Amino acid sequence: MLSARTWSVVAGKGEGLVATIARAQARDTIVIEGMVREGNVTVDKPLVLIGRPGAGIDGERKGEVLTVTSGDVVVQGLVIRGTRISNLDDNAGIKVKEARRIALLNNRLEGCFFAIYLSGVSDARVEGNTIVGENLREEQMGNGIHLWKCKEVRVLRNTVERHRDGIYFEFVTDSRIEGNLSRGNMRYGLHFMFSHRDAYADNHFEDNGAGVAVMFSHHIDMQRNRFIRNRGGSAYGLLLKEINDGEIRDNVFTDNTTALLVDGCNRIKAMGNTFLLNGWALRLYANSMTCTFEANVFQGNTFDMSTNGELLLNTIVGNYWDRYTGYDLDRDGRGDVPYRPLGFFALLVERVPFAMVFSRSLFVALLDRAERIIPTLSPEAMRDDRPLMRRPHG
Repeated sequence: MLSARTWSVVAGKGEGLVATIARAQARDTIVIEGMVREGNVTVDKPLVLIGRPGAGIDGERKGEVLTVTSGDVVVQGLVIRGTRISNLDDNAGIKVKEARRIALLNNRLEGCFFAIYLSGVSDARVEGNTIVGENLREEQMGNGIHLWKCKEVRVLRNTVERHRDGIYFEFVTDSRIEGNLSRGNMRYGLHFMFSHRDAYADNHFEDNGAGVAVMFSHHIDMQRNRFIRNRGGSAYGLLLKEINDGEIRDNVFTDNTTALLVDGCNRIKAMGNTFLLNGWALRLYANSMTCTFEANVFQGNTFDMSTNGELLLNTIVGNYWDRYTGYDLDRDGRGDVPYRPLGFFALLVERVPFAMVFSRSLFVALLDRAERIIPTLSPEAMRDDRPLMRRPHG
């Protein structure tokens, strides 16, 4: 059995990258120096492609740049640029199709339509890549990291900026997204649909058009993420739509128009989250059932909670509310009288958005106070019977 060989490709010299790939045998390594300009490059056998500092592939806007159709491929340390913008083809800087055991490591993708695109891929690692798009119109932009019909993929410690969606999942299962920074994207920092049993931890989503949207999925786990400054008329930090069985734990929501919107969800557990200085901290729609909100911190928000109907079968208990003015006679750390986070004005704005212009008026403040003391409009279930007297440590 022949041992693996290492090939060297220097841009503009010798036979070039495409010819070297054709000559190489499975498991060989190709080391690239300089910027290769050979149009679309296809890897159709197990190979390792490694770039020297500053090395890369420029597709010269002819189509895709690097296409991988084989399993057991590693692409590391390359600068990838020059995809063609198309409304018909999902041209990508790196596209992987129907393959297993793929590693895309520490690459830089600049000005690509789609940057990294995985289709029908399993057992892959996308780690340490820096992805920077261009400031174009939405129809001229693809997604930074795009996964379609994949499973067992790890998306770790990438930076994604200035794309349509920073990270996009559709029909992706049993995968983990951890330690990524997604900011300044036109639509969503993270957008996933029909993707089950996935975990999202320690990611940072900032200044995106609408934050993070999670739709039509079950068994999701979102922990220790940060949702920062996702603002706009219909923007939110995190949207949960028709999600069954999920945990939203120890996340931080700061300075979002709406921090967390829960629409048509069942069996969601939101625990240990911090809602700080948002417009709406939590909008819990009446079509959500058996959801639990416990040990969360609500501080400095314009509205702590809002809803669009009568809430049933949800549990709101043991949270910290900075507006709570009750007492704790037995000194167990929990208020002796319930707290009703939904004020009159929050109900009014939910039904008549233009009423927001009166948000600073004294009359509204008095009506809000009266509603909390003698509730007449608030859903009976929307109350915290054991509010925390002090903000939890950390």
